[in-house]
Amino acid sequence: MTITETPRLPESAGKFVPVQTRSERPTSFEPSDFTKPTGREVDWKFTPVAKLSPLFVDEPGDESVTVEVTGPEGFRAGTLAPGEAPRGTGFVPEGLAEAIASKHASATHVVIPAGTELDAPVVVRVSGGTAEGRALVHLVLQAEANSTATILVEHTGSATLSENVEILVEDGANLDVIAIHEWNDDTVHTGAHQASLGKDATLKHTIVTFGGKVVRVNPTIHLNGSGSEGIAKGLYFSDAGQHFEHQVYIDHAGERTTSDVNYKGALQGEGARSVWIGDVLIRPTAVGTNSYEQNRNLVLSNGARADSIPNLEIETGNIEGAGHASATGRFEEEQLFYLMARGIDELTARRLVVHGFLNEIVQSISVPEVQDRMRETLERELEASTEAMMAASAV
Repeated sequence: MTITETPRLPESAGKFVPVQTRSERPTSFEPSDFTKPTGREVDWKFTPVAKLSPLFVDEPGDESVTVEVTGPEGFRAGTLAPGEAPRGTGFVPEGLAEAIASKHASATHVVIPAGTELDAPVVVRVSGGTAEGRALVHLVLQAEANSTATILVEHTGSATLSENVEILVEDGANLDVIAIHEWNDDTVHTGAHQASLGKDATLKHTIVTFGGKVVRVNPTIHLNGSGSEGIAKGLYFSDAGQHFEHQVYIDHAGERTTSDVNYKGALQGEGARSVWIGDVLIRPTAVGTNSYEQNRNLVLSNGARADSIPNLEIETGNIEGAGHASATGRFEEEQLFYLMARGIDELTARRLVVHGFLNEIVQSISVPEVQDRMRETLERELEASTEAMMAASAV
């Protein structure tokens, strides 16, 4: 695929117009069509680019990360070489790291056959062995027509990883994809999820990020088919020194499409950082669209920072509705005083407030066992970070 040209001013102006919206970003399968990010680009300006630099080298990856697929009877799993269909029909790289992974990585292909309804999740385990490596992964998750399934993508261990996740939801299919990042604290991970939805298809896409040094995951949902629906949920807890970034893009192209985006995060500790950018595009063809996106952040301590930027681009006036919201607030000492006045110690009080804030996203996860696991992980994160913060304040 040929890279698209960046719009330019007349030569007399002596400068070019930088890419401003997601729909203008260049796309290509060829890494040489992209330049290495510097951090000055609009889509990289919040990212610690230097920490991702090993993933911008146009070379094959190593075997420091393994992929294993398990699940109930009724699904198929295999591999796809670069360029082997249906790979590439729902994912076109928007950046250098994505193009490198697309070029060099063999793809793990998970297929839910047409008309199949699975009674348990398919689990894709992405396991890292060392952060000193340099791994490339490509997943193709395909729900054929009128199928129903849940696919759980788990990330554990240590890694330096560039990962592409290609999601194909065909006509009438209903797919739930849950991606959980429970990396060790030395992991650097950049990932791109791109989904293409057919007529009357539904995708529920959930990202949970608890572990890693730098985790930058950008989910895109293309609502191509009429009547298609995309639901995007996100949950993250950034501790001291962690950078978690999510750039969500919802592309309404088909008629009567619907989207609902809701990301929530909490931050605690010196240098804890989160970045959320939400882009929604409603194209001229997307008449009857109904879209809403929101991001909420709870800052629990000094030294933590959350950036939240919602964007909405509407190219037709014939829609049902569209809106967005963003809020970042600090932990309210009044809440802490209220709970402590009723005999609850400070550590427990802080944990209760955060659990209450994030529980909306936890409850939206469709697998009860995963809900319980997320609550337990959140409890461990809260206990460790809160104890460290209180110990530091006592010095």
